[in-house]
Amino acid sequence: MGYHVERIELEPQQVAVVQGEVPHDGVAGFLGGAFGEVMGTLGAQGLQPAGPPLARYEIIDGGFRIEAGFPVDGELRPMGRVQVAQLPAGPTLTVLHRGAYDQVAAAYQAAEAWLVEHDWEAAAPPWEAYLDGPEVPQPRTIVHVPCRPK
Repeated sequence: MGYHVERIELEPQQVAVVQGEVPHDGVAGFLGGAFGEVMGTLGAQGLQPAGPPLARYEIIDGGFRIEAGFPVDGELRPMGRVQVAQLPAGPTLTVLHRGAYDQVAAAYQAAEAWLVEHDWEAAAPPWEAYLDGPEVPQPRTIVHVPCRPK
């Protein structure tokens, strides 16, 4: 699959997230639970998501450290496991992946190739935004990679 890599400028974005560590095969279960928990907290506080669900991943021994939730506008109060985090402002690569979630690594590879070709580097951890749910035959995932010139 060919990927189109685009560099855009983002404003900082507040997000409501649940954080956790999971083994490689525990991602789907964690995401479903985290998204539900965040939506419950937003609803309890009279807030709505300001965009699609998202997740940031850090590779750790045996799995991932994950931060998953939704962007929000308004004053979110931390509640239970739901915390406030922020997506960074500034130049960010975006790559749209269509297809199975287990093949999204190819979108990250396209972003990495763009960084090398343009003499840029990652500036912060990347995240994924999920435009479709897993029930869609070819779900769309946007990979975001904050970046800066070397």
